[in-house]
Amino acid sequence: MAVQIAVIDDWQDVARDVVDWSVLDSIGQVTFVHEYPADRDTLAARLQRYEVICVMRERTPFDEGLLRRLPNLKLLLTGGMRNAALDLKTAAELGIQVCGTESYKHAAPELTWALIMALTRNLVQEANALRAGLWQQGLGGDLHGKTLAILGLGSIGTRVAQFGQVFGMRVIAWSQNLTAERAGEVGVTYVSKQELFEQADVLSVHLVLSERSRGLVDAQALAWMKPEALLVNTARGPIVDEVALIDALRDKRLAGAALDVFAEEPLPSDHPFRTLENVLATPHVGYVTRHNYQKFYSLMIEDLQAWAAGKPIRLLTPTG
Repeated sequence: MAVQIAVIDDWQDVARDVVDWSVLDSIGQVTFVHEYPADRDTLAARLQRYEVICVMRERTPFDEGLLRRLPNLKLLLTGGMRNAALDLKTAAELGIQVCGTESYKHAAPELTWALIMALTRNLVQEANALRAGLWQQGLGGDLHGKTLAILGLGSIGTRVAQFGQVFGMRVIAWSQNLTAERAGEVGVTYVSKQELFEQADVLSVHLVLSERSRGLVDAQALAWMKPEALLVNTARGPIVDEVALIDALRDKRLAGAALDVFAEEPLPSDHPFRTLENVLATPHVGYVTRHNYQKFYSLMIEDLQAWAAGKPIRLLTPTG
């Protein structure tokens, strides 16, 4: 019998067209499930018949409660090699294999820099004013000669640091694992955590979400920042204490924030980040580009073909 394959989390209804799924016709039947799950019961009923499910990043939680209600599930395929929404331990216990994909490494840094530029130069407000028949509503900020503070100098943080250097910015960095030697290799100055926040004109967050990084940007860290400083987060929402950030923005103890990630996604309709004048918020689109989706889905197909041949690749396990 044909393997039943579901492609879910396709919020924009684009998965069908960015790659050729017909190459799987000899393996099984692909169904694109677009209904957003209202609750676990609905989701369990909707997905119960599928043996293979393709998911996108952290959009749908496959926790123990859901996984144990999917008796036919044999393979989970996710975009990227990390997905905090998947309970890998329970999946392993149930004999469900989980495979990931490579990512297009330039999408997130480019979005980060777009947000930095837009926030600094008030581009959204100026563009909206122009549409309303107005002209030149304020003064934009500058980047040349200012300090770009990178919280987490991994592959994405390093790329953003390089952008800052091209714009003539002084670039500093800190994270719990960063060393002065590693920072120096990419021309970045290593500083302490407090110095990072105190010296930042623009602070950009690029950490992996973990128990160590959750809430790392707290009220104390925000209090160290200059009132005219900007905060940018394209990593993961829970790294920043949202309540503390909202308070700082409302009280003008921080000039502004550009945010692509949030503690709860999709962002609730009544959330303050939707209405605060000094917030530029985007709906977690850092990885949502045509090239990245093509890579995600083409490699999911490759993973599925390898699994069907009995040789799964890019396996994700509870121990990494």
